[in-house]
Amino acid sequence: MTTPASQSTQAPDVVVIGGGPAGSTVSALIAQQGYRVQLFEREHFPRFHIGESLIPETYWVLKRLGMLEKLGQSRFVKKYSVQFVNASGKQSAPFYFWDNKPHECSQTWQVVRSEFDQMMLDNAREHGVEAHEGVRVRELCMEGARAVGVKVQREDGSEQEVRARVVVDASGQSGLLQQKFKLRIWDPLLDKGAIWTYWEGAYRDVGRDEGATLVLQTADRKGWFWYIPLHDDRVSVGVVAPFDHLFKNRNGNEQTYTEEVEACPAVKERVSRGRRVTGYFATRDYSYRATQVAGDGWVLVGDAFGFLDPLYSSGVLLALRSGEMAADAIVDGLRRGDVSAAQLGRWGPVFNAGVDRMRRLVCEYYEGFSFGQFVRAHPALRGTVTDLLIGDLFTDRVDTVWRPMEAMYPEGKRPPGPWNEGTPAELATNKTNELRLPEGYRP
Repeated sequence: MTTPASQSTQAPDVVVIGGGPAGSTVSALIAQQGYRVQLFEREHFPRFHIGESLIPETYWVLKRLGMLEKLGQSRFVKKYSVQFVNASGKQSAPFYFWDNKPHECSQTWQVVRSEFDQMMLDNAREHGVEAHEGVRVRELCMEGARAVGVKVQREDGSEQEVRARVVVDASGQSGLLQQKFKLRIWDPLLDKGAIWTYWEGAYRDVGRDEGATLVLQTADRKGWFWYIPLHDDRVSVGVVAPFDHLFKNRNGNEQTYTEEVEACPAVKERVSRGRRVTGYFATRDYSYRATQVAGDGWVLVGDAFGFLDPLYSSGVLLALRSGEMAADAIVDGLRRGDVSAAQLGRWGPVFNAGVDRMRRLVCEYYEGFSFGQFVRAHPALRGTVTDLLIGDLFTDRVDTVWRPMEAMYPEGKRPPGPWNEGTPAELATNKTNELRLPEGYRP
């Protein structure tokens, strides 16, 4: 459904570029406070997207959005835990969220993103957002150094300038404003890629473990598989590894995926009873961030600001939380007549610190750090590790784990450094993302 432009009788207070989870979140929360919001999405929903596993801390934003009841009535598989399988096939004890935090937030969902994103966008409309699909934002309108609106193009080729007090870029990895202002920095330590597909009838656990996300290390320890059970008896199964390992001197996505499955007995056994029901998908160069979250009259949220390796399924959480934090700063700024970079971006340091915590946990995994050994050596910190896994990232309370982790490294081995570590040349490298859909794929 698209709201006809003819219904617009007043210029919006806020324009949002993109209707994914970040865009639908920021727009709904601003509209809840009585401000006029127009959202422009270049595609028509439902549309395919990866990033299917929600972690528990999404609960709090979803509650503010009024989404919990809708999710509870959905067909999405309920998720209670995450479990790790090492290179030799040994399974860890599940990290049950409820055992660490006995609250309804500890049950979350494995979602099909085409359905979830449609629900989120429809929810934004219910809160008063004027959402247009099939409309492309061509450029940002500026007056001096301040953003004052956007120029949009409809499917019939007609163009219109839409003025607004604030422009929010939630355009995803295409990063309209990141590209315009040259803000993107690629993470030199997390140069990964992924290949994935979907299986029907593959192995599923039962009971409380049916909806668990599995993280299965490859035998050569170069990467890992995600194993995410979805409704309709489907399972999303993908391999993540260094870019060169997956895409250089290999014979295409299908053969590479098949070879990686063959080399990981724990995955091979689980999918052997199923049948593949889609083609192969690939995405490259995962991790990046912008050097700032906002400027005068504009804000970045979700993947338009940054994306972190998918190891711990933090993508949707970071989209929702950045949308929430940005919305609160925008609403406060509109009330006070202040849409400066300082006001609109005041949430940036706290958000970046949270992303850094999750990134540190990701880097520990790739460094070969044993979480099993760690929790056995520091049983009192098992709950804190679980807090990080559920997405409790925006408090320094969880920082008690880092010093004990560093102490477990062999002498002279350096733990992962800060997110923007690297030479200026490495950080400035211009790379592009690519998401390929199999011919004939339908969400």
